[in-house]
Order: sequence, then C-alpha cells, then structure tokens
Amino acid sequence: MSIPSSADELLQLIRKSGMVDETKLSTYLQRRQLTRGLPDDPREFADELVQDGILTYFQSEQFLLGKWRGFTIGKFKLLERVGVGGMGQVFLCEHMFMRRRVAVKVLPPAKAEQPAALGRFYREARAAGSLDHPNIVRTHDIDQDGNLHFIVMDYVDGPNLLDVVKKFGPLDLRRAVSYISQVAVGLDYAFRNKLIHRDIKPGNVLIDRKGVARLLDMGLARFLNDHTDQLTIKYDDKIVLGTADYVAPEQVANSHSVDIRADIYGLGGTFYFLLAGHPPFPTGTVSQKLLWHRTKDPTPIRQIRPEVPEGLAVIIGKMMAKDPKARYQTPAQIAADLRAFASESVPLPAVDEMPRLSPVAMEGMSPEEEDASEAVAETTLDTVATRNAHAESQAKTATAAVMTPPTVRPFGETPVSPWGNVPRTSAPENGIPGPWPAMAPLPACQGEVPADTQVLPTKRSGRFVPANPFGVDAAPPLPAKKVPWAIIGGGAVAIIVLALLLAKLT
Repeated sequence: MSIPSSADELLQLIRKSGMVDETKLSTYLQRRQLTRGLPDDPREFADELVQDGILTYFQSEQFLLGKWRGFTIGKFKLLERVGVGGMGQVFLCEHMFMRRRVAVKVLPPAKAEQPAALGRFYREARAAGSLDHPNIVRTHDIDQDGNLHFIVMDYVDGPNLLDVVKKFGPLDLRRAVSYISQVAVGLDYAFRNKLIHRDIKPGNVLIDRKGVARLLDMGLARFLNDHTDQLTIKYDDKIVLGTADYVAPEQVANSHSVDIRADIYGLGGTFYFLLAGHPPFPTGTVSQKLLWHRTKDPTPIRQIRPEVPEGLAVIIGKMMAKDPKARYQTPAQIAADLRAFASESVPLPAVDEMPRLSPVAMEGMSPEEEDASEAVAETTLDTVATRNAHAESQAKTATAAVMTPPTVRPFGETPVSPWGNVPRTSAPENGIPGPWPAMAPLPACQGEVPADTQVLPTKRSGRFVPANPFGVDAAPPLPAKKVPWAIIGGGAVAIIVLALLLAKLT
C-alpha cells in the first residue's frame, strides 16, 4: 500500500494491520471527534496516536511508510525496535497469548543465506541458553518464522555502555568499578561452564535502571573442549574474530585457540573505555589497531583521569597485559581485586541515559517484572561485600583450568526437625505474605509418643505410611494372607507331564 496522505488513510492501515483493538480504537476516535477532531496531516496524527497510548513508535514509523504487515513474528507482537547491529535487529516484543514482554533478536534474511552467519546465530542461542546468571542476559528460545530466524531472550530496560559513554562522556569511577565487577562475576560463571565469549566490549554490556550490568551477545562464543564446534576453522580461519578496539593480541594471531584470558583483555579494554571515554587506541585504521594491540601500550589511564587510584590503574594494566600469562588468569581474580575500590553507594543511571519507550510499551511492564528487577538489583548491588567475598574465595583457588562451582548450601542449615509443629504467624524474610498457619501434627499410630512431642523421624517406633499422589505405594504393603500359587502351579505342571507320558504309552 502507498504512503498515507491523510488521517483516514492512516486509519485504514491501522485497522488493516489488526495491531490495535477495534473497540479501543473506536472509543478513542469518538472521544477525539467530540473534543479536537482529527488533524489533516498523517504524521501529526501518528504522533498524537503514540502520545495517547494507541500506537508505539515503531508501529507509527511503519504505518507512515505504508506498511501494514510484518508486525508479528512467531507468537510475538513487535512493539519497539530497541537495537540494530551487524547481525540483525532487536525488538521489544509481547507474547500474543501470555502477554509477557521479551526481547527478540531477528537475523536478516540475507544473513540467513550465509552458512557462517546462520551457524553463529544458532550457536549464540545454544551458548546463551546454557547459562543462567543475574549478570548474563538469559536466552529462552530460538525459532523460525518463514525465512526469519529469531532468538527470544530477556528484555533489559536499559542502554549498553557504548551508547552511554558516547552520549554522556566517561563514567563516574564508582559506576565503572561496579559494572566491571559485575561483568567479571558473570564472565567467571560462563568460564566455569566452559564458555569463552571472544567479543567483550562496551556495546555488549547492558545496564538497567537499577544499575545491574548484564553481558550479552554470544555470537562469537567458543565452547571449550567441544571439538565438534568447527565454525571458526571452517568459515573464518583466515580472519580475525572480535572487535578491533578490544581484541586480545593472541586472538589476532589465532581466534580459534584463545581462552578466558582473551576475554579478560577485552574486559580491561572496556574498563579503559569507561574511564577514558574512548578505546585504548582511539585513532588509526583497523589494521593498525590490530598491530598496536600486539606491540604498543595505550596511554596510561592516569594521564587521562588523574583521579583514578594507582591501584586501579595497576588492575587495568594487568588485565591488558600483552602476555596472557601476565594477566589475571580468571575473572574471579579481577572481582576480588576490585573489592578494595567498590563503593556501597553507587549512583544509579540517569533518566536521560535510559531508552525512550512509548506509553504503550511502558504500560505493559508488569509488577512481577519490576519486582524481579528489584530482586536482581538487591542481590548484585546492595550486597557488594557478599559478592566480592564470594569472588575472593574463588580467586584463591583459581588456576588456568576450569574452576568448579562452590559447594555452598544455598538454603542455609537444615533445621533440627522438619516435623516440628511450631506455628508460623509472621512473613519470612523473602517477602512472601503471611500469616502462615501452623503445621498440622502427624497422626499418631499405636504405640507412638503423643503427637504434640517433637520427635525426629528416625526415632519413630510406629509405622508411618504417607499418602502417595502417584498411585504407587511409598512403603512396602502391609502383610496380607498369601495365596499358595507356587503349589497350585507345580501341581498343574505335574498333571500335564503325566498326561503326555500316558499319551505316548498308548
């Protein structure tokens, strides 16, 4: 359809798309006719529809281009475009049935025709889908709608660090330390799960409104010890993978054989960028930058930001050492050393730094999602000492090999007796509303102690048979009168044998 030239033609496109509920649209138009009427200019009308909560910015833009299809992908309705990159576009979407908000990354059809790009897209989903950590963007699914391949992941309501620094300049020292420490914790989790990112950079770190940093984009991730993953050798053996501003020296020489120390170098370059406001080598061609990462040291950070503590400058220098053996060997060691520079009062991102969403997109943010964001922020920001203490304990045992997860009881100590009948009348610390009723005592069997006495299960003298909802007895059945099937069966066999013998004799 052609570009709309009037408000009526714009309304025709909107109705034809089915993106706006007809009852909602009709009610809105009736109210408009009674108050201010409709403008003649379709662009002015589209802007008003956005501000009045009828359309999103993305939908308005598409309708003004004369498009009325392509507003859905799979089971998701596209609301806003929140990111554009070399590997596709990212949209804020809503599940059409569950009404859940997610981010959907769509691979362009032209890229889908390239085996290397399509393979990396699916490997990204596989890599990110295997990780579940507060400082890594979670991936839920990968699917295909026609010739469109897409990944479904958590929506993070916030910008990436590249955009923040480009628009607002170098970060406050406390914020930079907090973000790098959080990314180091998430990166260490990925490392212990045998994943190497290979593209750590400011554009791949998102921050939300609570100041929680999350690592994303596993498109270049490498699975350690997975010899079946040969994408790099098959398609990219002659090129350098990564971003020229943050690529490690050894990754320039061989992108396939790098380990976690290449990610640590990229994280050091990202730290430098947050404090300096530019990459370690802000000028030069791509070829020159790749050479300088191997042969040249960047300008010392204290010459650019004199207020940076000497100890923090040493950490950045160690992260960006040319020799991998001279760097930190695991991200946990970085988080442990940053503990001395962590602040308990980290400024939250400014409102101006946050993405601008339409009223329609904002109204879909459920209270559950907001509570989840607050819970993540509390665990990653308000408990700085706890997080860093954990990282320090990991750093003490860190080696170049894969680290094993800590064996800590996540739910605390086991109570003395799980059968106690002490009433719970107040809400627990995790915020679940009360009051809680008292636990009913177990029924007493013959010969047992009274039910109001707290007794460990191993000391019960009677027999307790719990109800089993699956229809299979949880305990051996009570003794029952046995039927002498063995004797009956033996007699039947003897009679048959005797009959056969008699038949042969006759």
